Formats: sequence, C-alpha cells, structure tokens
Amino acid sequence: MPVTTPELFGDPDQWPDQDLVAISEAFGPHLVLAALREGVFPMPIDDDEVPAELRDAMGWWSPLMRANLPLDRVRVSSSLRKSARHYTTTVDRDFEAVIDRCADPSRPLGWIDDRIARAYLFLHDRGHAHSVETWDSEGRLVGGLYGVSLGGLFSGESMFHDPEHGRDASKTALIRLAVELASTDPRILDVQWLTDHLTSLGAVEQSREDYLEGLDEALAAPPVSWTPPSAPRWEGRQVLAAFDSRPCAATPDQPAGQGPEPGSGAVTEVVR
Repeated sequence: MPVTTPELFGDPDQWPDQDLVAISEAFGPHLVLAALREGVFPMPIDDDEVPAELRDAMGWWSPLMRANLPLDRVRVSSSLRKSARHYTTTVDRDFEAVIDRCADPSRPLGWIDDRIARAYLFLHDRGHAHSVETWDSEGRLVGGLYGVSLGGLFSGESMFHDPEHGRDASKTALIRLAVELASTDPRILDVQWLTDHLTSLGAVEQSREDYLEGLDEALAAPPVSWTPPSAPRWEGRQVLAAFDSRPCAATPDQPAGQGPEPGSGAVTEVVR
C-alpha cells in the first residue's frame, strides 16, 4: 500500500476564501520548501486588523487569483531592448547583495525582513534559491531578482532596480531568467500577485484551483540547468539573442497576453 505524505496546510478545498491561508510562529527554510510544493508562500503579516499578538507571526499565502508569467508571452518592448543592450547579467554571482537590495527598507511596501533573508540565504547555499544580477558599464549592481527553483517551478520572490543607474535593469534580469528557465518543461514562473509592472511584461492571472492543478506536473519536471556563477557575464545582446531563440519565444514586441499563432511550432505554456 503506497504511503502518502500528509499536506502541511491541509486540504486546499478547506482553505479560507481569502489569500491568507495560515499563520504560524514556526518558520524556516524547510517550511518554505514544503509550502511552495503545496502552492503556498510566506510573507510577514503587516495588517493593523490582525491582533497584536499575531503580528510577529509568519503569514502563509495562496492568492485566490494567482499571477504567473507564461514564458511564451514575455513581452520585450523596443525601448527595453535598447536598455538591455547597455547591461550585462549573471546568475547567482551575488545572491546576498540582491536580497539585500530587495529588502531595502526605504522601498515602498517593503516586506522582506531578517527571517525571510536568512531563510532564503540558507536555501541559496543549498542550491534551491537563485538570483539573476544586472550590472551597468561601471560594474555596479543596478538590478536583479531572486526566487526558489523546484523542478519546473520558479517562485519569483522579489526584484529591484537602481532608480538612478538602472532603468529597466530588473526587466533585463527577467529576460535573462526566462532564458535560464527555458531549459525545462513544463514550467511555471510564479509571480504571486499581478501588478501593473508585471502585466506590462505579459503576466496573467489564473484561479487558485487552476494553479494548484498544474503545480504537481511542474514540480515533477527536471530541474533547471542554471548557468554557473563562474560563467562570464552575458552582454545584453547575448541575452536578447538567447531570449529570441528559445523554443517558446514569441515575436518581438508582441502584445502582452498574446501567444504565438497556432501551428507556429512554438511551445505554449502557462516574479511580486
């Protein structure tokens, strides 16, 4: 008789009809991995309506409407292409700096606290969490993103750009991420909640039920073949060429949310 692993968060059919599905005092990197496998992610609670004794607890979220960025619909505008050519990108070259910049308390709606940073640094050290860095011509880190990779799932956690030196730098990191993720199928680039910024890049929403339905298949996919940190920096033109040559690539300047034409040979699949 097969042995089934009990679900940490219980039956999704019994989850509350809201984005926040659980609160816990316990938190750590192993809980993060277990939660992501069940379609749940952590984020500290910052809500005056929550009782004071719970505000230091960790919130566990599974949005009723989940945002994801289909890799065949990533939109790279002409202006973004021009900006991207001025940067270089790397993978896992400076994960700690990326998470520090994403956690900058001066950023609006900052949510990354010390607990989150420590947990994801632990996951990075063990090969689960990855970063993409964007550098300018002066060698400054001007943009980047990070998230957790499990099979064909990449759970995008946060991205940043330097407002003075890094116009479109986070978007350039996203282009590089799309290239990295093209090595496995099926894949989900989970960005959790839809924003205007993500919509402009091609992100869409799906119901919680639909997201969970496709999650197991994505988790069972082969792991991503990440470029090693020691690899040379990719020039912007190299990133764009690799992006355009992916099997699931859409045509340049294709409107967000509009995939390749049926029969085109492109693969159609389904960061915060």
